[in-house]
Amino acid sequence: MNGLSISWIENGQLQGVKNYGILEGKKDRKVKDTSIFSACSISKFITSMTALKLIDEGLLDLDQNVNDRLVSWKVPDNKFINSHKVTLRDLLSHHSGIQDPEGSFSELAAEIGIPSMVELLKGKTTYCKDPIELKSKPGSEFHYSDAGFCVIQQLIEDVTKKPFEQVVKELLLEPLGMKDSLFLTNLRNIDHEEFSCGHDYKGDVVDERYPIYPYPAASGLWTTSTDLAVLVIELIDALKGKSKIGISESLAREMITPQKGKSWAGLGVFLDSKEGEVEITSMGWGIGFQSMLAVYPGLEKGVVIMTNAELGVHQMKGIIGEIYNSI
Repeated sequence: MNGLSISWIENGQLQGVKNYGILEGKKDRKVKDTSIFSACSISKFITSMTALKLIDEGLLDLDQNVNDRLVSWKVPDNKFINSHKVTLRDLLSHHSGIQDPEGSFSELAAEIGIPSMVELLKGKTTYCKDPIELKSKPGSEFHYSDAGFCVIQQLIEDVTKKPFEQVVKELLLEPLGMKDSLFLTNLRNIDHEEFSCGHDYKGDVVDERYPIYPYPAASGLWTTSTDLAVLVIELIDALKGKSKIGISESLAREMITPQKGKSWAGLGVFLDSKEGEVEITSMGWGIGFQSMLAVYPGLEKGVVIMTNAELGVHQMKGIIGEIYNSI
C-alpha cells in the first residue's frame, strides 16, 4: 500500500502515532514518525494561526481594510466595493468577494519557475492569468479561494517586511518545535529520505514525484502528522488561555466562531458539531496527496491523517473517511 500516517490526541496531548506503507512506490522507504507529506490546503490552517499571532502583536487587525496595511499590491477598486471594504476576517473565512480564476493555482512548473505574489496577484504569471479582483461584494458570499490566502500572504509580508516562510518559522514552527515542517517552493530543499512521493489512485508515483504548489500560505506546507498534531494541541491550549506562543483565548475563540452567518465557516477552518461538541476540520487535497485533521476542542481530542495517495474521491469517501468514522 502507499503511505499513511495517523496521529491522535487525547486529553490535549499527543497519545500515539501509527504509520503504514511506503513513501515511494516500488521502493523500501517505509513511513515513520518523521516522514513528510504535502499538506496542501491544510496550509491555510497554519497561515490562519500565524495571522492570529500577528493580530495579538498588533501588526494586523481582523476588521480593518486590508488595503490600509498592504503596500506591494492592493485590492483593486471596482463596482463591488462599497462601505464594507475587504478585511482579514473576510479573507480568512473565504468571504472577501475574491474568486479563483478558472484554471489557476496549478502545481509548480520547473521551466516557468516560482512567481512572486505581486506578479501572481496582478495576473502576470501562467499560474494565474487573470488579475485578482473582487467578483462579489466583500462579506456577502462564500467562495473558497486560494487567491484570498495569497492576499493574506502578501499582507503578512508587507507588515512584517519578511518572507512569509520566515515569519511562520519564527512565530510558530520554532517555538512549537515543529522541526519537520517547512514550506517548499523548489525541489532543492527536498531530502529524499524523509519526503513522501505522491501517488495516483492506481498506486503509481505521479510524474512530478514531489508536486509543489508555489503559494505557501494557501497550499505550500510539507509536514508530518505529528507536527500537525502539535499545532492542533496549540489551538486546544489557546482556547484554554494557555497558548505556548501567545495567542489570546479570545482570538482562538474567534477562529472557531461561525463567520458571516455561515455555521460551517470559521477563520481558516471549517466547523461542524457532533453530539453537541464543536468539531474543527481542515482538509488537504492535491496531486498525489490527501490529508485531514479533525479536532474536538471541548473534549481536548483530535486526529491528523496524512496519505501519499490521491484516490480521486473526497477524503470522506476514501481511506481517510474510513479512519475518521472508526474513531
